[in-house]
Amino acid sequence: MRATAITPSIAVTIGQQMRLYHAFVTTAPTAFDAPSTMTLYVASLADVCGLAADPIAVTTSQANSRARLVLVDATELAWQRASYREKRHIFAAADPVLVGLNSLQHWLWQRLQAAITDNCADRTEAQSA
Repeated sequence: MRATAITPSIAVTIGQQMRLYHAFVTTAPTAFDAPSTMTLYVASLADVCGLAADPIAVTTSQANSRARLVLVDATELAWQRASYREKRHIFAAADPVLVGLNSLQHWLWQRLQAAITDNCADRTEAQSA
């Protein structure tokens, strides 16, 4: 449990339900995500590893590989960690200073707005077909 104590987190409340999400850096593809894991940011490993709490050694051949900043539901954290590590993907706590509450709120709002925009575009496309 100590690992989550320093990990940046955000509580999300919808109606009567509240969930706590923790921020991590990973190289795992979305296929290995738990159902409620959310991707906030995608870039090269060289870029995303700078958001990790502890330094991540990156080789020249890995630098351009894809990495993500993700929010993991606290109830799914153990499963998510095991899923990523089983496939030998990086799973590192995000830096609480670089990825503080304000940053998490900003990225989460962007993610939610993008989902709404994508959904509206899908409906428009379906209606015009």
